[in-house]
Amino acid sequence: MLVPVPPNGHWSKLQFGKSVEIIKLSQDYSGANEIKLYKLMWARVKGKTENDLMKLPFKSAYNFRPPFMLPTTGLKNTLPYYKYVTWIYPIARPLFPSYFITLQELGLAMINCALFGYEKNVLEALDIVALTKKNTR
Repeated sequence: MLVPVPPNGHWSKLQFGKSVEIIKLSQDYSGANEIKLYKLMWARVKGKTENDLMKLPFKSAYNFRPPFMLPTTGLKNTLPYYKYVTWIYPIARPLFPSYFITLQELGLAMINCALFGYEKNVLEALDIVALTKKNTR
């Protein structure tokens, strides 16, 4: 759904005819949080975007912060350096589960989040993995 920007720029005054959910994907920055204490400028921008999305009159808004993602096997449009670092995934995932997920897990989590919702609005790696297993048929 394309949301029009009102001429006065006040998103909070928008009224939608039906309930709308929004999902935002951003990189994991531990500095971005609701209290607006940020260490990096880019984290500050992303944190402000997340906070502004939460204020909009959507039914719900979910902010995904994925860590390193293992690309799907056979995927052609990946970063070139992935072929040099994907070997570490099977070793590092059990040791550091909050830093590694798969692209498939992210996709399933986003679909499940849109279908069934989630109790948190900001989803980190462990939430993404839990959401892939939630309410699947």
